[in-house]
Order: sequence, then C-alpha cells, then structure tokens
Amino acid sequence: MWLYSYLSNMLVICLYATQLSSGYFTAYEAQEDDKNCFCELRGSINDCSCDVDTVDHFNNIKIFPRLKSLLVKNYFRFYKVNLNRKCPFWPQDSKCAIRFCQVENCEEQNIPKGLIEPTKHHSNGEPPGAAYKYTKEAQEPACSDADDFNSILGFLDTSISDQAHKEFELWAKHDEAEEDFCIMDDNQEDAQYVDLLINPERYTGYKGDSAHRVWKSIYLENCFDTQNQNNSLPDYVAHLDLRNLCLEQRAFYRIISGLHSSINIHLCAKYLLSESKDFLDPQGIWGPNIDEFKRRFSPETTNDEGPHWLRNLYFIYLVELRALAKAAPYFKKEEYYTGIVEEDEETKMAIKDLLSVIESFPSHFDEHALFSSSREGIKFKREFKEKFRNISEIMDCVGCDKCKVWGKLQTQGLGTALKILYSEKLNQATVSGLWQKPNVEGDHIFRLTRPEIVALFNAFGRLSNSIFEMENFRKYLR
Repeated sequence: MWLYSYLSNMLVICLYATQLSSGYFTAYEAQEDDKNCFCELRGSINDCSCDVDTVDHFNNIKIFPRLKSLLVKNYFRFYKVNLNRKCPFWPQDSKCAIRFCQVENCEEQNIPKGLIEPTKHHSNGEPPGAAYKYTKEAQEPACSDADDFNSILGFLDTSISDQAHKEFELWAKHDEAEEDFCIMDDNQEDAQYVDLLINPERYTGYKGDSAHRVWKSIYLENCFDTQNQNNSLPDYVAHLDLRNLCLEQRAFYRIISGLHSSINIHLCAKYLLSESKDFLDPQGIWGPNIDEFKRRFSPETTNDEGPHWLRNLYFIYLVELRALAKAAPYFKKEEYYTGIVEEDEETKMAIKDLLSVIESFPSHFDEHALFSSSREGIKFKREFKEKFRNISEIMDCVGCDKCKVWGKLQTQGLGTALKILYSEKLNQATVSGLWQKPNVEGDHIFRLTRPEIVALFNAFGRLSNSIFEMENFRKYLR
C-alpha cells in the first residue's frame, strides 16, 4: 500500500515538474519570439510625443473599424484620376503587361448621378451641397442679390475686357495653387472615375527597373542632402544619416519612408498566392505573404533598416491624423453629396463620429514644430512644398495603372494633409471661427475639392489598414 502511495505521489510530482518545465520553456520561447520579431515595435515615435503602443490600440480598436465602414460609401469609393498624363522626367518606355496591373472600368450607370452631374440641382430646387458649391455657377450672385447691390451703388461699369477677366482667373488660380503641396491633374476631361472597391490596392507583379526607378527618383532626387551620396540605386537613406539633419529634413524623409512602408505592407498583406490559369477569369487567391514581409522589413535583409522604416509608418499616420483633427470643423460642415439622400445622411453621421474620436486623441502631432517664421524656416517650407510637388508628378511615371491610381491617391491625400497643416487660409479661418463663409471678394477663406477630400480620407484609411495589418503579421511571426 505504501509503495502505491509513494508511486502516486512521485507521479504527481513528476507531472507538476513537467508542467513547470513546459511553462518555463514556453515563456522563454515567447520571449525569444518577441525578441526575434522585428515588427514588435515599442517605445516612443521619434519627433512625436506618443508611443507605438498608444497608436496601435487607438487605431486598431477605435479608428480602423470606423474607417472600414466609412470608405465603402459612394462618396469615398469613386475617385476621379487622370491616368493619361505623360511622365515629365523620363521617357515612359515600360508598361506593366500583367493583367492585374489593369484598372477595371467603372460603368457610368454605377456612379451616383450627384458625382457626375455636380451642377444640377435637387428635385426641390435646392443646390446639391458640396458637389455644387465649388462650381462657377455657385460662385456667381443670384439676380435678386445683384439687383439689390446695383440699387445701392448705382450702375456698375462692366466694361472690363474678357482678357482682364481671364487674367483675374489666372491670379486666383495662382493664389490657390500656392497652398497646394501637389500638382493637380490639370486636364479633368481626360480623367476617369475609378471604383476603388473593385480595384483594391494589392500586389500586381509590377517590379523591376521601372518600379525601382520611381522610388530611386523619390528618395535621391527629392530628398534633402544627406551623407549618403551613394548613387548605386539604394532602396533607402540610411537611418543613422538622419542624426545630422534638422527636424524639417527628418520629417520629409520620414513621411516618404512611412508612405513607402505602408504601400509595401499592403502588397505583402494582399499578395497573389495563386493565379488562375484561365485568362478570362480575373480572380486569384490573395492573402498575406510572410516571407515577402520578412524580405522587405527584416533586419537581416535590410541592413537593420526595416524596423526603422516600420516606425516611420507611425510618423506619417500621426501627421495625417492631426490634419483631420485640425480641419474637423470644416469636414463636419461638408454635405458629402451623391444624390442618394439616405446614404448621404449616414455618411455625414459617420464622419462626425469618426472626427469626434480623432479629436479625442491625446497626443497629436505638433505641426508648429516645423517651419518657424524665421528666414530659414520659410526657406524650408518652400523647399518642402517644391519637393513634394515633384513627388506627385513622379506618380505619372508609374508603369502599372492600378499602382498609379493608388500612388496618386495616397500622394494627393498626403499633400492635402500638409496643405491643411500649413495653410494660411485655414489658420485664419481657425482663428476667426469662419468656416466656408465668403469674404468681401465672394471667395471662401478655405476650401477643398472633392478629389482632395476623397484622397485624404482614403489615404488615411490606407495608413490605418497598414497598422492593423502589422498586428496580423506579428501574430504570424510569433
């Protein structure tokens, strides 16, 4: 009997010891996995006042779910873009022939009439909100207003020549363009609507010299001078070189690097895993490619730069988050008109809900840290703007149409964010409390076009998606 009791006790002790040992090694392996997981970012985001964990939680729990439901709305899913502009920097001698590079045509009957007929009124005679108010018709005074004005001031001399009117319009356009960080599509007649839902951003197979030349041009021809003068087609500017740059120069590089990282994450998360052999069947099997993600960001394959690139994603996220918070009063007054009354109301409510959450973020990016009022600060702002305009034009050199759509959209969205952060008109509107109210010349203090609004929210949605996908890749790598 005592032998049975002894053996039973020994068995219990052995099992308990085995559990302890198993728990110890599991914890040890988990620590090693976290250590070896290069995308397990911790600590503060350089040049910002918050840390990675705060952004992860805020985005993945509060922001991403709201954006995911908002961006499928008709107002945001149709983006008008000109894909026919020629590359201004080099002969466009390469075109992606892979079928996944092609943009699926958007049938006109699927586009809400409020988007393609912006100058028409509602059935009740009211102007159609945001789609109408920026047209020439909306800017002209009503006849009754003009009659009242003439009765007070007497007969107006209308002998200004047509040439003078054209010059006034050019001056106005020049003043408007001075605040832009992007070169806008100058010929909207050549532009087309693209349904972003049926043309998602994902890996298309576009790569090689053509794609590499685009990013080389962005980094080497548009970045400020650094110690890295190697012209052997590097994919990046070394992280250590940033220590010798001023804040404005670091911010410029980190914004571009963050955009690059975000795009690479999208391609890794929606990778073509298996292609259908039937050319008439456009469907393939898409999903996360862990090996591709490691190739693009692992320290072993990027000379220890990958984790820095991923951290820059959080920097650009905070920049665009701050732009949305700063312009929240403006966006809350927008109509988001598509002509579909019920959905337009839902969109406005969803926007207000999203903006209230964004405004609650405790550690927004401080745009005042850049571009002081000194001569040097003004010079940096001018250079910053010129370089970013060049980058927006480089997007016309992308040889894959679907990549070009998303490249132009995200670049324009980022340019719109920078316009908001550093617009003198917006600063005046913020100080005076005036939003979308005409001044004495009849112009608006600050305004955005529909393409700018659509690009900004979708671009921020791409950054939000990247941070969300980062968490998925962490799980896979663990």
